[in-house]
Amino acid sequence: MEDMRQAYRESAFSCEREGLTIRGTEYRPAGERLPIAIVSHGFGANQESTRGYAKQLAGWGFLAYCFDFCGGCVEGSSDGKTRDMSVFTEVKDLEAALGYAREREYSDENRVVLMGCSQGGFVSALAAAKGENRVGKIVLFYPALCIPDDARRGKMILAEFDPQNIPEEVPCGPMLLGRHYIADVIELNPYDLLAPFAGDVLLVHGTGDDLVDVRYSREAFARYREETEKRGLDRQVVLQEIAGGAHGFSEEHDVLAMGYVEKFLRGE
Repeated sequence: MEDMRQAYRESAFSCEREGLTIRGTEYRPAGERLPIAIVSHGFGANQESTRGYAKQLAGWGFLAYCFDFCGGCVEGSSDGKTRDMSVFTEVKDLEAALGYAREREYSDENRVVLMGCSQGGFVSALAAAKGENRVGKIVLFYPALCIPDDARRGKMILAEFDPQNIPEEVPCGPMLLGRHYIADVIELNPYDLLAPFAGDVLLVHGTGDDLVDVRYSREAFARYREETEKRGLDRQVVLQEIAGGAHGFSEEHDVLAMGYVEKFLRGE
């Protein structure tokens, strides 16, 4: 990685997934064969919430991207409706963005970092677990691995429903969710889905998170470590807990978290 003060060029980008246009921002430092870093936002948010992370990664020498998930934002620039969005449509969106990044003549398609916050962390972990995506490292900020459990108990953020009789549409604050947002995950064990990933893992989670309990990252850490030993993998698996940290880090905790990311990406 280069010095954090490295200059970069900012430009809009777009790509497609199943006829929908995904829109986001590319941050390109000078050089060729640049390592790729893609940052994914959480439920209902948009790329503005991850822009600072993408800029910092670009300053470290990564070809960095942030974008709006299709139907995943209260206010976003990509196509798609909220009722058509699920964790798995967001995996497809992320794969489309990764494909776009790999096609750039100035990118190194073999050096890929996926970083995500909350639901975007879950999505990043799922995408990385698919071997064909060839992801080397993942950075997960308070990943929402609680989503299947929340579906089973009939309460997902602001949405409440009967898990035995899932309605076709479920109001969730300013977003209207479709049935498959719930049905797609209600029987899943998220840790089984994450387990195939063989690359480096950094989890950062606040102990004061009242939306996604830190125990979910602790369980993911344990599972990744178990897989490391079982399969004889040579990799980093790191969990950093931030005392009192909330869901969505404060400015102070963001600085701390990105310090962990820098050390992780340097292999320290």
